Amino acid sequence: MFIEDDGIRLHIELERPENAPSKLPLVIVIHGFTGHMEEPHILAAAKTFLSMGYAVIRAEMYGHGQSGGDFKDHTLFKWMTNAMTVIDYARSLPFVSDIYLCGHSQGGLTAMLAAGLKHEIIKGVIALAPAALIPEFARKGELLGLTFDPDNIPEALRSWNDKVLGNNYIRAAQMIRVEDYIDKFNGPVLIVQGTSDHPDLMKVSKEASERYKDCTYMEIEGATHCFDDYLPQMTEAVRTWMSRS
Repeated sequence: MFIEDDGIRLHIELERPENAPSKLPLVIVIHGFTGHMEEPHILAAAKTFLSMGYAVIRAEMYGHGQSGGDFKDHTLFKWMTNAMTVIDYARSLPFVSDIYLCGHSQGGLTAMLAAGLKHEIIKGVIALAPAALIPEFARKGELLGLTFDPDNIPEALRSWNDKVLGNNYIRAAQMIRVEDYIDKFNGPVLIVQGTSDHPDLMKVSKEASERYKDCTYMEIEGATHCFDDYLPQMTEAVRTWMSRS
């Protein structure tokens, strides 16, 4: 189905477990940069939540999947408003009690940012290899393997299977202080990180976990950024934490 965010159609998939009660918690699952809702790690997380009795919304953000907007025009600001729109939609559903956010990579960062913005509404956050370093590195002049002058940003960057990204992405990212959003959220947080991910990403994830008031940081030995060969370990980490939260 589609919901609208300021004229942009967002593609979402709403699922409920079999024999669901009249009220149940819901998890919003957000993909990463260049990703979509059908990726194996996104589906694995969603199936885990469903098996535990949670409803799930998988959402595709601006410029990704079947949602509206061009990839080159997407920014973290747009993803933040997209996430808030999905949260508001979830709140409108009569069967929803608590709302959790789960995201991978840039989706994990988006979940962290949206949780700060909607801090009194979100029950908990599950960040899978969150790309929390994007704003800091945009200020330094680095973005996902590309380098540039942070004070003279080029009109566009080209990479990621020849995709083009406009410079507004960098301008918006430079203005985000992730610490401010972390400090606003008092609820429980899980950060799952693979040890074979990028070292800088791992470092910033660990720092974020230490800044949160209530955060569990779990490493999966050998796992890469998308947990490709380690989906059972990733989902078990999520299941264990959700069982205690």
